[in-house]
Amino acid sequence: MTGPTIAVHHVRAVLSGARRAGMDTVPLLQAARISPLLLGDERARISADRFARLVKEVQRATGDEFLGLGPLPSRRGTFAMMGLACLGCPDLGTALERAVRFYGLFPGGPEMAVTVGGEGGAGACSDGSGYGAASRAGYGTGSAAGTGSGYGAVSGLGAASATAEFSIRTDLRPYPEATFLAESVMIIWHRLSSWLIGRRIPLRHARFAHPAPAHAHEYELLFGCAVRFGSPRTAAAFDARWLAAPVVRDEAALTAMLRRAPADLLSRREYGTTVTERVRRTLVLALRAAGPARLPEAAEVAARLAVSPATLRRRLQEEGTSYRRLKDAVRRDAAISSLAAGREPIAELAARLGFSEDTAFHRAFRRWTGTTPGAYRRRPRAAGGAAGAPPGQQS
Repeated sequence: MTGPTIAVHHVRAVLSGARRAGMDTVPLLQAARISPLLLGDERARISADRFARLVKEVQRATGDEFLGLGPLPSRRGTFAMMGLACLGCPDLGTALERAVRFYGLFPGGPEMAVTVGGEGGAGACSDGSGYGAASRAGYGTGSAAGTGSGYGAVSGLGAASATAEFSIRTDLRPYPEATFLAESVMIIWHRLSSWLIGRRIPLRHARFAHPAPAHAHEYELLFGCAVRFGSPRTAAAFDARWLAAPVVRDEAALTAMLRRAPADLLSRREYGTTVTERVRRTLVLALRAAGPARLPEAAEVAARLAVSPATLRRRLQEEGTSYRRLKDAVRRDAAISSLAAGREPIAELAARLGFSEDTAFHRAFRRWTGTTPGAYRRRPRAAGGAAGAPPGQQS
């Protein structure tokens, strides 16, 4: 399966807490099958499964679900118990409220809030705390806390104009790796909420208090919406009606998710609720098809989705991306995965990805990674590791 790859700056951020604690990070990288030499290459990328494995290794080594990045550690297993507490909830709003109460029992962690109101998200509010390096959350609709009532009526708050906003109240800027902390909080909160209801929650927008980082262009793909930096606070807005969506997971599903964690929460699960995901899935399936691969043109994808090409362009633009950017990202990730596996000749790889000439593929790969396909394949293998997915697996 082809999926997004992870830039190396995230790898360095994950290791920073362990490094400050005086730990040798080389064994952690080796356990995740990541070459330590990649840390010095600004354009290097690794597969999502290896990144998830690294997160697990650092959590194990530090004994901290915060990865050693927060003011106080969150003991391993805390997130699992919070998940169990949420399973019996009738809807997402109640689950978030229960998560708030649960994590409110433990000190440390960024403080969060969920507000509900009009298009600007202003309205009732409560706050508490949440998952590891990932969340403290609060929720308020004006109903009494703990009653479990009022969430089903959220759809009446001005219909589609009612907005819920999840925000970070703590100023993370004084913390080391503040940018990574803010990203992690928002990503894990969003993925967990979507997982609980079995549907991806489209975000209206996301904004961050920190200045735009060097990898700012990645944010729109991470969150699937327009992203702004230098805002008064870090927040993400979504339709408030999602708070009334029923929780559909059970204990067996939680056990399976925790077994794979954090992979499921770090990935963008393709629940099919955004046009971006449907287009990406179409492109990935085209690369996996038997016979000579050919990525479809935008008009062909639009026909498969039963919309006009103009509508497809507009919807992708509303979600912060374009057909060309999605096609480029799918090609990049497939190329990195294949080169890491080390079995496909470069000329055949170029043809499979739809490049008419090897030279065109070499130019594109240098633009993606700053090096040639041959050099990329040789470097991690000589270092005793790999930059992409395990043999036989696309990332």
